Amino acid sequence: MLRKMEGFDGQRAIVIPRKILSEYCYTNTLITNTYITDIGYYPKAKYHYRERPHGSEQNILIYCQEGKGKVTIQNEEYTLQPGDCILIPAGTTHTYAADTTTPWTIYWVHFTGSNTTEIIARYREKYDSFKCSVDFQDSRIQLFEDMYYNLEMGYSYDNLCYANLCLLHYLSSFLFSTNYNVANKKQSVDTVNTSILFMQKHIDEMLTLEKMSTSVNLSASHFSFLFRKKTGFSPIEYFNHLKVQKACQYLLFTDLRIKEIADKLGIEDPYYFSRMFTKVMGVSPDNYRTKRGS
Repeated sequence: MLRKMEGFDGQRAIVIPRKILSEYCYTNTLITNTYITDIGYYPKAKYHYRERPHGSEQNILIYCQEGKGKVTIQNEEYTLQPGDCILIPAGTTHTYAADTTTPWTIYWVHFTGSNTTEIIARYREKYDSFKCSVDFQDSRIQLFEDMYYNLEMGYSYDNLCYANLCLLHYLSSFLFSTNYNVANKKQSVDTVNTSILFMQKHIDEMLTLEKMSTSVNLSASHFSFLFRKKTGFSPIEYFNHLKVQKACQYLLFTDLRIKEIADKLGIEDPYYFSRMFTKVMGVSPDNYRTKRGS
């Protein structure tokens, strides 16, 4: 198998000078317990391969976002797929390689410090494995980017402290994945689901964005942001989809005329209803009824 150490399109990596580590991290009581030595991002890293018979001087975290790869730690093999994270303790024999067909995209961090042995032990105790799986969250990626770009700006006291305090948060997002960002998860899931139920209950009305957002006690702008983030659609567009879904049921299972169906959906203008239906379904209401009924 062809292997190469580096050279992936779009790759990013920072190796912090060891002089900086010894002078500014090892002696800095704010961050000496846990600090970054190397950090990077490898997208679609075909032929990415590492073999360390004697392990690494630092602990290694690899978080797979896309594709897949294999990691072997002390003769035990793990397959990494999207959402999987693996922690390799310092001094531990290991190899890892990207899949040649669907190579992984990974975020990785080498880290050390007096507290990291305990972090690794807690992780192993919780998952009974070097590997865990977490749900995808943009905020976790943004946390990584925050660490990376602060270090990319140089090794000032503020940059080093901020990036390494973020590292603890980043590690905790895997160690305590169900707790991570729970406020935003709860708000976005509950808010969107509650608002969809509200839409279904008022399918016979022409709801405004303001009325939808008020029903979940949010501003229109914040509600729209949360809704689009979860569903990929604006609230009004999603509501129209629900109306069309209901209209399809009327067309299939009743003899109601187009105008009567529009009325039941709170749409006074049957021509507007037909245009909306056609835009979503690709055919007019009449054609939909005819084709589905045949």
